[in-house]
Amino acid sequence: MKKWGKIIFLSFLGGLFGFFFFIFFSKHIAHFFPQRERIGMVGAYTVDNLPPSITQKLSRGLTKISDKGEIKPDLASSWEIKDQGKTYIFHLKHGVRFSNGKEVTSDTLNYSFKDAKVEKPDKYTISFNLKDQYAPFLVTVSRPIFPKGLSGLGEYVIRDIKLNGNFISSLYLVATKNKQIQQDYTFYPNQEALKTAYLLGDATKIVGINNPKTFGTDLTTHRNSLVEENTNYDQLVAIFYNTKDQVVSDNKLRKGLTYALPDTFEEGERIHLPYPPKSIYFSKDSASKSQDLAHAKLLIDATYGSASSSARQTITLKSLVRYHQVAERIVKIWQNLGVKVKIEDVESKPSSFQMYLGDFFVPKDPDQYELWHSKSDHNITRFDSKRIDKLLEDGRRTVNVNERIKIYDEFQKFLLDDAVIDTPASFLYFPYTYVVTRR
Repeated sequence: MKKWGKIIFLSFLGGLFGFFFFIFFSKHIAHFFPQRERIGMVGAYTVDNLPPSITQKLSRGLTKISDKGEIKPDLASSWEIKDQGKTYIFHLKHGVRFSNGKEVTSDTLNYSFKDAKVEKPDKYTISFNLKDQYAPFLVTVSRPIFPKGLSGLGEYVIRDIKLNGNFISSLYLVATKNKQIQQDYTFYPNQEALKTAYLLGDATKIVGINNPKTFGTDLTTHRNSLVEENTNYDQLVAIFYNTKDQVVSDNKLRKGLTYALPDTFEEGERIHLPYPPKSIYFSKDSASKSQDLAHAKLLIDATYGSASSSARQTITLKSLVRYHQVAERIVKIWQNLGVKVKIEDVESKPSSFQMYLGDFFVPKDPDQYELWHSKSDHNITRFDSKRIDKLLEDGRRTVNVNERIKIYDEFQKFLLDDAVIDTPASFLYFPYTYVVTRR
């Protein structure tokens, strides 16, 4: 200490000063170091089929869709609709450039549609001549544009992709304006694997989980974790009825089952219509069906006539595995009303069923032709209504927004009107999803 004490003391002071100097000025020099966020998601994606949450970061479309379902200009400054909705002419904004520096012109747009003729009269104009009227076309061209590979117009570019066979295992993005901002996406096979990766520190952020609990751990109270709850308005959970089934074809029974459903679901935002409540097409005048067990009991008993509870035929509810607990709670209510129901878990949408608890993708456009039109191959309920068919056909042909709002308002009223139409489905909820971030 006599020999080196002074040096030791000065070294200690210098280290202490350097430490506090670094802490004080770190916020001013942080931008010199990469800010790499490790994000985990569930899904099996290919290069040609990335999730929308990522493609929207990489590029833009001719149009964009607001949360209310309104169509706004994006790469196109304006557009014209001619020939009663068969011709769409888009005028491009000038001076917009891809991440590689090339300007966006009509020649760089690589949209390709079946039964559509593309014309490019000049550098900043592109037109699509459709075979038939198709009002959802303005939503279709909101799809992000990638002229070559995945070099687009977004806030990020892809720096690296790692594949496992044909599927992406990880994706590395870098911000176009600030190269220090980086996002590293890793894809996991299921939600439990995703949550485990977060707990092990392999991911600093996980998105799209439907339950913040795993293996006895509640991520909402987990140390240094911030949990954000969102509602996924792109997915709607519902019970689909086979309208041609010998038992479930009875509309009184389907009405009774619907009136028995609870008013809330802890898994999501309760809904009675097939549109998000923020949408301009959501029918605010359509009455919600609150739980009414007495009325449900009358309708169910009227279905079975004088048959005793023990003599009633058992109905099978096929449920996606992830909705099994929801199915159990619903079936318990039905059984208390004298309906015999058994649950059968399925991994995917079944080809045949009496009742099916599943979900469907809610398109940005209000057109739901594929779900409910009698001629659609995707009409799994085998629903057949000339009135609904006509409304869906008119909705596809009508380009005026105010007229479309009227059409789909009527569509929703007749889809759920007990006195007019058979109910093909009971809409349950838009699921909650959670984002967990390590602070």
